[in-house]
Amino acid sequence: MSVDHDAIAREIKEAQDRGGQVAPFTARVPDLSLPDAYEVAQRVRSMREAEGARPVGRKIGFTNASLWPIYDLHMPIWGYVYDATLTRFPDARATCSLRGLAEPRIEPEIVLGLRSSVPAGATVADVVAAVEWIACGFEIVQTQFPGWKFKAADTVVDNGLHGRLLMGPTVPLAHLGSDPAAALAAFTVELSCDGRHVESGKGTNVLGSPLKAMAHLGAVVAAQGERAALRGGEIVTTGTLTLAHPIRAGETWSFSVVGLPPLSGLSLALTD
Repeated sequence: MSVDHDAIAREIKEAQDRGGQVAPFTARVPDLSLPDAYEVAQRVRSMREAEGARPVGRKIGFTNASLWPIYDLHMPIWGYVYDATLTRFPDARATCSLRGLAEPRIEPEIVLGLRSSVPAGATVADVVAAVEWIACGFEIVQTQFPGWKFKAADTVVDNGLHGRLLMGPTVPLAHLGSDPAAALAAFTVELSCDGRHVESGKGTNVLGSPLKAMAHLGAVVAAQGERAALRGGEIVTTGTLTLAHPIRAGETWSFSVVGLPPLSGLSLALTD
């Protein structure tokens, strides 16, 4: 059975635009592969660009391997961050409307800003050289598939489940000290909701560290050709440091960071 990339792209974009949900494509198109899914994602990108949207970076999904058995996944995936889904905040306080998001969940993440590309086969030292700045962020993920039931190809079609990226102030990577790679492997975070502790996380939860997650992304996109290439100036959010937790309007979520001065964390108030 052939895969109609254009039809799937139109259907998922329409669902994303209205905040609706559809049956997983892998249940309807058994031959849908990961390469097919990334092809669909590129076609959705083209449609969004034709409407005036601008890709500004990437999100890496499922870098936290503890999530894999929950969602029957076996590898990280990636999607695009657009100018319309990214909000920068000048301090450690952020707000976000949940309007238009389907079954949203929250993920505390480390966001990296690239000064140059990250090639296939990049070492952690190569990634350090490519990264200009670091920031704390909350990614709001969502799913166009009811009940968070999907397979890997579905998540790629659905742009890595990306909904919003809320990012705090940036700090030059050099400000982490003489060994930023070690710092980014050793830090911890504490996640809370309305002042109640929810979960502890650590940098090693994302493929060993955010820098290793970035190296993985560089290898994946290099294998996908020029259209997918990572470039200097892009923003990359490197994956959740904890589980992804369901959220609702009226809550305030915060995470504090230990071991990455001068990063302290981020607070996010959720609205309708």
